[in-house]
Amino acid sequence: MPRPHQMHMPLDLPARLSRESFVVAPCNATALALLDQPEWPAGKLVLTGREGAGKTHLVHIWASENGAEVLEGGALAQADPAALANIGRVAIDNAQAVAATPEGQAALFHLHNLLAAQNGRLLLAARAPARDWGLGLPDLASRMAATTHVPLAAPDDTLLAAVLTKLFEDRQVRIPDTLIPFLLARMERSLAAAQSLVALLDAEALSRKKPISRALAADVMQTSFDLG
Repeated sequence: MPRPHQMHMPLDLPARLSRESFVVAPCNATALALLDQPEWPAGKLVLTGREGAGKTHLVHIWASENGAEVLEGGALAQADPAALANIGRVAIDNAQAVAATPEGQAALFHLHNLLAAQNGRLLLAARAPARDWGLGLPDLASRMAATTHVPLAAPDDTLLAAVLTKLFEDRQVRIPDTLIPFLLARMERSLAAAQSLVALLDAEALSRKKPISRALAADVMQTSFDLG
């Protein structure tokens, strides 16, 4: 059955990126288990999945628990690979962005080699496998192709329901039992959308001085549809 129009709402709260706030489900359990292993194949992993699949959350869980440096793929061109390698553990979010410039690709190539030489760890997160990044540096492309690839499936209704429930509980907001199924039938299928939706509903309920209900949610979601 086709889904209604998706909602496009800004995130107005900092992302909750701790292990405690991460909801484990079949679509992400394998990735989390691999990150928790003391040894990785060749010391490197690539997490892939659509926007909102939980890649950034996993990156920050691993980084916070292992003293890793986190940076965006687009910023790697300006970074010092040697200084990063000295940290021993590096995570790169939106790693596909390194392909945008020769400098970014060269920086990732040198970082990869330096970390490998000292048995460091390199975690990359991207929307697509490395073969689809458009890498023009053959040596880098071959190294990324040889990196263990861990795909994250899109969140299913069970995971989204658990995330929505937890987000409302974190805000100490009581909701009717019928609200979660109502939201699931209409929301964008991503964890980021779940966070944004809960924030929007909470803010609107406070503004109107009304509890969150299906009627309020229907009104808010209707006015938030992208009808363009």
